Amino acid sequence: MNPLLGIPLGLALSTAAGLRVFVPLLLTSLAARAGLLTLTPGMSWLASDAALVAFITAALLEVGAYYVPWLDNLVDTFAAPAAITAGVIQMAAVTPDLPPLLRWSLAIVAGGTLAGFTQLSTTLLRLKSSTLTAGVGNPVLATGELMGSILLVVLGLLLPVLAAVLVVVLLVMLVRRLLRRPEPTVNVAPGSPARRTGG
Repeated sequence: MNPLLGIPLGLALSTAAGLRVFVPLLLTSLAARAGLLTLTPGMSWLASDAALVAFITAALLEVGAYYVPWLDNLVDTFAAPAAITAGVIQMAAVTPDLPPLLRWSLAIVAGGTLAGFTQLSTTLLRLKSSTLTAGVGNPVLATGELMGSILLVVLGLLLPVLAAVLVVVLLVMLVRRLLRRPEPTVNVAPGSPARRTGG
């Protein structure tokens, strides 16, 4: 793979790993087995039968856990180190044309950081959702994360540069949502006119 395309693909896969740890690994494994992706030598184990079975099992368990109230928050506590590891693996696996030192430096700094930041952001958003909606809104968030993870992988494989742009957009959206303050509520007694504030 052209290194100029391998890097944006790696960025997309690493960010996807921050949304769901095992779904991107599963899709990467399937793409490599189908000949759609050339893996870095030494990372070919990702396309092995044992890895495929492990990724299918782990992905099903992970996706299902995020739809169980309060279990989703518990899973988040273990997902952070797993997401960082997956981000490093994803970046290293799809940049075979880079020199090893550059590849692993990029994998650790960019891949691990992107996956970790994305995972931390979604964890904080889930905590907000759990607090504000008593967990009712969490399945909606979980579905968005799953769809986002799949979309990033598919776009990364088909249109790596566009996927990298989407990564930037996603990160900006996550930061803005995290920094957004909840709208203040004003309690007005029944029958009394609403009080205006300001001049």
